[in-house]
Amino acid sequence: MKKYFKNMKIPSRIKSAESLFEAEQLMPVLFIGHGTPMNAIEDNNFTRSLIKLGSELPRPKAILCISAHWATRGTFVNVSAKPKMIYDMYGFPNELYEVIYPANGSPKAAREVQESITSISVVSDTKWGFDHGNWSVMTHLFPKADIPLFQMSIDYYKPMAYHYELARQLKSLRTKGILIIGSGNISHNIQSVDQSNINAKALDWALEFDTAIKKLLDNQNHKGLINYEHIGASAQLAVPEPSHYFPLIYAVALQNKYEKITYFYSKIYYGTLAMRSFKIG
Repeated sequence: MKKYFKNMKIPSRIKSAESLFEAEQLMPVLFIGHGTPMNAIEDNNFTRSLIKLGSELPRPKAILCISAHWATRGTFVNVSAKPKMIYDMYGFPNELYEVIYPANGSPKAAREVQESITSISVVSDTKWGFDHGNWSVMTHLFPKADIPLFQMSIDYYKPMAYHYELARQLKSLRTKGILIIGSGNISHNIQSVDQSNINAKALDWALEFDTAIKKLLDNQNHKGLINYEHIGASAQLAVPEPSHYFPLIYAVALQNKYEKITYFYSKIYYGTLAMRSFKIG
């Protein structure tokens, strides 16, 4: 009898209803192009887009941030109840080093990360905290800092496909009220930025790469996103090293086929810094 049920086709409207029900149980996933740390203390179109998004999101039980600025050998998760502030940038105004985002950590959710990832051992960490890839956006997204927040590191020495498969193991966290945020930038070439003009005209290669990545995102072409180097010369300029691209892969790996991407910001700053940011689900 089982074999007959196995071969039965489920009507598309029933499958759609199942997908809708499942979607209602899932927390969304975010990728945020965080740009310069100055966004933490500035009022601009990007920071206002974060404020608006935060007011529209369902309230998470906890937030997992995967930031470009915690690159390690191996994978770590911060289990501190009170993570510290990390000011991992130099030469900025004193005001920036006075920013405090006083959210509690979430040792319980951190343990759930460790339990969800079975392919490797995720090491407990108490030395890291909130780096600027985290707090520069969280100050606008959830300004009350009243939701538990923690970070997982990125193994810098592993390839994109490895990170994609690792991230897929985190899918179950979405059903547990955990909001997962990848914080990086699609195009991040600091050597080529026009520091004097945030609204500088986008260089051709930055625009080309950002457009190509958007097309891959729109088509749910995850393989193409993993193998972004195949886009061509613009990829080498946009991603001279992968730290800020890794968080994009963590975000898209959590996407289900029926889930659409919504872009809530898409401008290129300083000529080369792609601030494209999106929500899945």
